[in-house]
Amino acid sequence: MKGVQILGFKKSGKTTLCEALLAELAGRGVAPCALKCTHNPGIDKQDTDTDRFMAHCRTVGAVAGSESALFFNTPRKLSDMLALLDGEVLVMEGGREHAVAPRVLVLREPAEAAQLSDPGMVLGTFGEVRAPGLPHIESVAALADLALERGFVLPALDCAACGRDDCASLAADIMAGRATPGDCATTQVAMAVSVGGRRLTLNPFVERILASGIRGLVSELKGFGPGAVEIRID
Repeated sequence: MKGVQILGFKKSGKTTLCEALLAELAGRGVAPCALKCTHNPGIDKQDTDTDRFMAHCRTVGAVAGSESALFFNTPRKLSDMLALLDGEVLVMEGGREHAVAPRVLVLREPAEAAQLSDPGMVLGTFGEVRAPGLPHIESVAALADLALERGFVLPALDCAACGRDDCASLAADIMAGRATPGDCATTQVAMAVSVGGRRLTLNPFVERILASGIRGLVSELKGFGPGAVEIRID
């Protein structure tokens, strides 16, 4: 999946920019998805019954005529949330502690740039305030172009299978031109699992265990020979 992170402090305009970028992508026929990261203790669920139910449940679902939602009563890993999203391009608001995608900074003053991100992870700034040494993106259309051309999202597994300590290190190398998103070990799979048409992201270590175990079991069946193994469960 392609994607960008929009970072900025409170009342910087980052939410407005996210909404505009999502609309621009959708207008181009691209299917966007969004993820909001917040440091607030809870998520705004005003005018719903989910708060009442969540006092007693670990997970609460909601279904309406035109939309649905799933609320967890515990924090979830970013990798879990990314796996649930459905889209071609992710627009992620906030989450500066999760360096998994190129970043766009929305600033109230130039000094904020150093507080929000390593310069090597930044595609550029957006809005009225610029930062010395960083590119400036002039329009939402130009930002959409960058998201489609240079955007990427790493799985946030921090599995180290790519030879780096974590996804943030690989993201920095991709931005510097020392690597590509294809260097993520989760894209170099010997085994793929899809549920309902959605491909799951596997930790490479778990993938190797599962693939070896299945191949070992299947090899005992009559007619087994070299080649790819395909198992389908409806």
